Amino acid sequence: MLNRAESETIRENKLIRLDADLVIAGGGMSGCCAAITAARAGIKVVLVQDRPVLGGNASSEVRLWVLGATSHMGNNNRWAREGGVIDEILIENLYRNKEGNPLILDTVLLEKVTAEKNITLLLNTMIYEIEKTSAKKISSVKAFCSQNSTAYQLTAPLFCDASGDGIVSFLAGAAFRMGAEDRAEFGERLAPDSGYGELLGHSIYFYSKRADRPVKFVPPAYALQDIRKIPRYKTLNPQDDGCRLWWIEYGGRNDTVYDTELIKWELWKVVYGVWHYIKNSGTFEDVDNLTLEWVGTIPGKRESRRFEGEYMLTQQDVIGQTRFDDAVAFGGWALDLHPADGVYSPLPSCNQWHSKGVYQIPYRCYISRDIDNLFFAGRIASISHVAFGSSRVMATCAHGAQAVGMAAALCRQENLLPHDICAAPQMEKLQNALNRIGQNIPGLPIRYREGDLMREVSLTASSVCKLDRIPFDGPWLKLEVGTGQMLPMKRGEQYRFRIKVRAEQKTTLHADLRISSKSFNYTPDVTLETLELPVEKGEQYLDLIFSQPIPEDQYGFLLFRRNDDLSVQGSHSRYTGILSVFNGVNKAVSNNGYQNAPEDSGVEAFEFWCPRRRPGGHNIAMEISPSPEPYAAAHLRNGFTRPYLGTNAWTADPQDPHPAVTLAWDSPRRITSVTLHFDTDFDHPLESALMGHPEDVIPFCVRAYRLYDAAGTLLYEQRENHQALNRIVFPYPVETPSLRLELEHPFQHIPASLFEIRCE
Repeated sequence: MLNRAESETIRENKLIRLDADLVIAGGGMSGCCAAITAARAGIKVVLVQDRPVLGGNASSEVRLWVLGATSHMGNNNRWAREGGVIDEILIENLYRNKEGNPLILDTVLLEKVTAEKNITLLLNTMIYEIEKTSAKKISSVKAFCSQNSTAYQLTAPLFCDASGDGIVSFLAGAAFRMGAEDRAEFGERLAPDSGYGELLGHSIYFYSKRADRPVKFVPPAYALQDIRKIPRYKTLNPQDDGCRLWWIEYGGRNDTVYDTELIKWELWKVVYGVWHYIKNSGTFEDVDNLTLEWVGTIPGKRESRRFEGEYMLTQQDVIGQTRFDDAVAFGGWALDLHPADGVYSPLPSCNQWHSKGVYQIPYRCYISRDIDNLFFAGRIASISHVAFGSSRVMATCAHGAQAVGMAAALCRQENLLPHDICAAPQMEKLQNALNRIGQNIPGLPIRYREGDLMREVSLTASSVCKLDRIPFDGPWLKLEVGTGQMLPMKRGEQYRFRIKVRAEQKTTLHADLRISSKSFNYTPDVTLETLELPVEKGEQYLDLIFSQPIPEDQYGFLLFRRNDDLSVQGSHSRYTGILSVFNGVNKAVSNNGYQNAPEDSGVEAFEFWCPRRRPGGHNIAMEISPSPEPYAAAHLRNGFTRPYLGTNAWTADPQDPHPAVTLAWDSPRRITSVTLHFDTDFDHPLESALMGHPEDVIPFCVRAYRLYDAAGTLLYEQRENHQALNRIVFPYPVETPSLRLELEHPFQHIPASLFEIRCE
């Protein structure tokens, strides 16, 4: 018998006191990525999550897919998947879970967090009170776990609020906003009026499955009886479930913090009413054997409080792609605003307006302007309601949270407060530390300082892919939509292409040579030259000779206008940093081929030219003169770990039987680690749930490689790699004047490629 001496009058729950360098409130994607980043940088973290699993809206409790700047591959943001820890998680989820089961994502997140010895994880634990040493400084938070009846007092010099509703920031007295700013405050032309509403609502999803016999459904008494109250009920169908039903949304007219339980009941009413309509209305065929498999028990929240930092991101920053000295993250989802009445609104369920490329997010959005030791992460960051329509998506939130985790580590290492990082020397340290773990801050490469091993190294490669020819061995691509090829092009060059076409009848091929008005974008909004070539019936080669030179080093576009009588030959070969693009339609992100922005919206009009998902998306077969030669070995230390202005990769000749790179110094060097940045196709969105993917390992990713020293001693071998970033830490320092990295081609039609190699 278990006996404890307990008071017979007033009793208290067990109390555990924990000290850390950083306490993080909230275990969604943002909290997880902040915690892992900080822990790996060497500081002690307590991660407090009020739910039984990690992942927030991505978890099995809500089941929304993780997305960010890639936007379902439906915009012009090329190679825009967020890097660092969020990418590592999504790549691991793909490897284990390409079918998109959110329960498996739960296990991936729990494994990643618990693998870090510097993280103490508290699940089912809710923060309810804070203590402060002054008006501007938090000293500790109090939390309670109902599952073990244990109270916690968590003390730290730094706090990060990634809780979604901002519980720590709110209790600490940090300035916040709830609802939309007036148009006059920031001059945002998309600022909504009161009729449209000021807040985005919550959503609850459901999954169905097919049984082996008929299953009846008797709706609960609280289910919606009159489906006509949902204006778009006629779009319902038995095939849509999960987060494809994102538009089952409600609560934008309510207080999305304090009214959440009321909103949840209304969403349950709608969900069970929708299922009642599908099962019992007689409108749909072949639904007798369908049954509900799962209905969410908590709503996925879009918007509540947004806290004021030292800078507030606005619509103009998103659309104009403002450049910031303190950029630490990026976004690229559309400005995606929803009517406040949600599922009951007669208005379109969303308005999505895209920018011409990704935009930077400054560090100042993630630090409180009035609490000295408080970071913001996730959707509570300092961003206007309109800009929040883009920044709120989970991958963007997590990407910014990684910057918070690294900034917290830098603060502890150098005894600084969050604001101190804004100074130029510290900001450069933060940006460089992030980029070294694969963060990718647009336009900012890894910087190698004096004495760095990579500044002194000589790089040679066994071969280099020239790309003067994309083989004529693939399928015919009918020009049922505009079709084109993106290629890295050089300033001052005049390009000539030979392609192969097949015509159903005599016709004309219209070909454009285009570039982006901003060299770092991938929106082909500037036409340099147009050719019109007569085409005879049947198969033939065509020579496209352009006289206009390329004005800057950047990606160019060879685009063919739609012609139902014409096909161009594709290729089975795929290459790092090379893509075919199509002027098609992607309804999921309001892409109809052209963004026709309304007048006075502050949004630009332009065409969408987007890749297709594998196994589609074949490159266009062609001969190219002069050869782009985009794959020099020198790229391996240029600091960029994905395409930007060019491929930034070394790629071996496809015929090279033993691709290798040699790093040599003028004398032996002491090396403790080697970091490799591989190509995991940063264009692929990696949606974490529901959709599924064609492969479990990105086909561009080098699976097998070996590392040798100058004496030919094998230092490391990898046979089953699937991650973009590989860091090899030697058990003891290696003294050698050279290293040789041997790689294997990942697939028959994809040559081995590497973005960056770093020795320390």
